[in-house]
Amino acid sequence: MAEHSNSTPRRIVIAGGHGKIARHLTKLLTARGDRAVALIRNPDHEHAVAALGAEPVVIDLENSTVDDVAKVLLGADAAVFAAGAGPGSGAERKDTVDRGAAVLLAEAAEKAGVRRFVQVSSFGAGEPIPEGTDDVFAAYLAAKTSAEEDLRARTYLDWTILRPGGLTDDEPTGHVTLAAPPLERGTVPRADVAAVVVALLDDPSTARKTLMLTSGPTPVEDAVAAL
Repeated sequence: MAEHSNSTPRRIVIAGGHGKIARHLTKLLTARGDRAVALIRNPDHEHAVAALGAEPVVIDLENSTVDDVAKVLLGADAAVFAAGAGPGSGAERKDTVDRGAAVLLAEAAEKAGVRRFVQVSSFGAGEPIPEGTDDVFAAYLAAKTSAEEDLRARTYLDWTILRPGGLTDDEPTGHVTLAAPPLERGTVPRADVAAVVVALLDDPSTARKTLMLTSGPTPVEDAVAAL
């Protein structure tokens, strides 16, 4: 695995910067000297992400242009898409956030010359939607699938797609199962998802891979190195 040196801090831009995975990610990055830039829609969240060590940038990815977002990305070393419409949102916002905002960030990264891109997707993306799935969750899976397809077509970006299983707020274990599809369904703490994202950012050999993630027996760094 590529070793990260605190003597050369990196600027990592995180979409969905006030989300739970993003907040864990910010803490991990800033603890080792990297600069996390948290893209947030709600200005009321500025203090919360700043308290974690992030630089807050208020920008609405549902109503911004590629140029708007590219300006924020200029000079960044990597971008992470960890945004989502969230619980309680309808099918329309699943499309505008989980697909539209992801596509916008990827396009802006290309324009800004930011090659490294990690996209947090979901179990169920890229697979047939099971019969009987409710309309909103079906829209969510369709949005994640479309975002993945868009990213795979971008030859400039060194992208990695990460599909975590069911997300929990349990304490991190530091141990996971990480593999190319398919993978048996399972859950994973959000804190462990964030740790895997950090390890992926450190390892350029994981570019252009689609990976599935659950809790498991293997230390995070070993799981990434084994890829």
